[in-house]
Amino acid sequence: MTRGGRDKSEDETERRCIATGETQPKAGLIRFVVAPDGTVVADLSEKLPGRGMWVTADRDALEKAAKKGLFARAAKQPVIVPPDLVDRVETMLADRVVHLVSLARKAGGAVTGFEKVKEWLAQGRAKVLLQASDGSERGKTKLWTPPGGRYFGCLTAQELGLAFGREHAIHGALAAGGLARRVVEEAAKLSGLRSKAIEGKHDGGRTAGKDTNSA
Repeated sequence: MTRGGRDKSEDETERRCIATGETQPKAGLIRFVVAPDGTVVADLSEKLPGRGMWVTADRDALEKAAKKGLFARAAKQPVIVPPDLVDRVETMLADRVVHLVSLARKAGGAVTGFEKVKEWLAQGRAKVLLQASDGSERGKTKLWTPPGGRYFGCLTAQELGLAFGREHAIHGALAAGGLARRVVEEAAKLSGLRSKAIEGKHDGGRTAGKDTNSA
């Protein structure tokens, strides 16, 4: 299993993390490149030109790469590493997750609100359960991870609300489909950059890393 939420397959492209030295599918890694001015920038869409440098989607790994000069070593040239690089990547990933959930909502593949989410779970329609990291535990523990699905608690109530066009939201659910798979991949990366204590504290017995091949 990768940090990006997929099973490792033989034909999936792999890259080596410059911080851990481990080789794994790209789904669990974040690509970086050196900009023309020598600054290290994250390439979340994996489309920017230049030599790619890959780091496991984990805060400790990113901080190690930034502080130990590993980007310069991988790039084989002097580079500028912004002091807030890890926080920048976290913000970018959060924006991507919010955007993808918003797209799913507009396509009719996502709902919010306790009763609607509970209904989707009961009907077996939900494949991904999203709950705000700063939401009330009492209500959150009354919902469950869909069988064969995934749970994430890496967004704040404000961020989850933004995805649904509201001021804030605590519960959200996504149906199976391409957007759900993309949300799973990006949310798994975001979870690695945000405090692991958040996932453990708000899991409420759910398995945040549980796999789903049908999402």
